[in-house]
Amino acid sequence: GEHKLVAEIRAERWDGHKLGAGPAPVKTSEGWLLLYHGVCERCNGLIYRTGVMLLDLDDPAKVIARSKGYILSPSEHYERIGDTNNCIFVTGNILEEDGTVKIYYGAADTVMCLAFAKLDDLIYAAKHL
Repeated sequence: GEHKLVAEIRAERWDGHKLGAGPAPVKTSEGWLLLYHGVCERCNGLIYRTGVMLLDLDDPAKVIARSKGYILSPSEHYERIGDTNNCIFVTGNILEEDGTVKIYYGAADTVMCLAFAKLDDLIYAAKHL
């Protein structure tokens, strides 16, 4: 098959150490919305967070927008303490008819969690955050 590079780590940023795709992208009028995890390294270990990007509808290997900041970060006790401390790992999303996106994620490799966001807010974050 054919393989293409979509995105790379960004040095000195929250996603500057590791990077990986999350669940299948969601088709929107602005492009394919893709949630992903990024990792930064700090003196006390790694921190896994979630970011968002928009991919071109016709060429989904082309990133048209990518959040400069993260949209989800470990803050609750069950996200910070566990088998893998400070870890948010997005694994699923459901776009509801009202524009709500249900975001399923694992935390600290010990629990599964659910977060909610508005599609418009995620698109905004990809373009402006």
